[in-house]
Amino acid sequence: MSLRSGIDHHTKRLEALSPNGFFFALHIRFALPLLHHQTYPQGWTDHYTEEAYALRDPIIAWGFSEVGKIRWSEIPIPDPFDILGQARTFGMVYGLAVSCGPKKSRTIASAARDDREFTDAEIEAFSNLISQLHHLTKPPESLTDAQIEALRCVAEGDRHAAAAARLNISESAFKARLAAARSALLARTTAEAIQRARDYRLL
Repeated sequence: MSLRSGIDHHTKRLEALSPNGFFFALHIRFALPLLHHQTYPQGWTDHYTEEAYALRDPIIAWGFSEVGKIRWSEIPIPDPFDILGQARTFGMVYGLAVSCGPKKSRTIASAARDDREFTDAEIEAFSNLISQLHHLTKPPESLTDAQIEALRCVAEGDRHAAAAARLNISESAFKARLAAARSALLARTTAEAIQRARDYRLL
């Protein structure tokens, strides 16, 4: 199973456990996640973004201060902006939160439903899937010298043909190095790979 298919497989299983949507932010470093995904109602997502609630969300605050799993109703962190209260108007009445990994590469996830509290078994199943995703998508500790060279050429403005000539390799070999770097960094584009390599102090 490829990395992408593994992520998709876990995401579908999370969807089945989350009647009113879920989100995950994997390996948050320097305030940005390596990967994120959410299926909450669009109206809530728009409102949450417009109000910049990520900076005030008690779920996120709990996730950075604790490692484990918890129901929204049990989160002890104050919610002065009533973010969880507002979420109820979008059908997100009951929820759970999960946090795992070290602070320098924290993963935070949450799920919602409108009919009842999540059971202990459901919380455990959701938590296990998030933990598996966290380990599945662990960022590389390093890139190969060839991958770093390829990314650096593009970062400095070289086109593929010029970069290949500069490195004394074929253009197809150069493209293969870029593809390997993108795969290692879970990036869709080379520009995204360059940014992630910089964020992780690999470039």
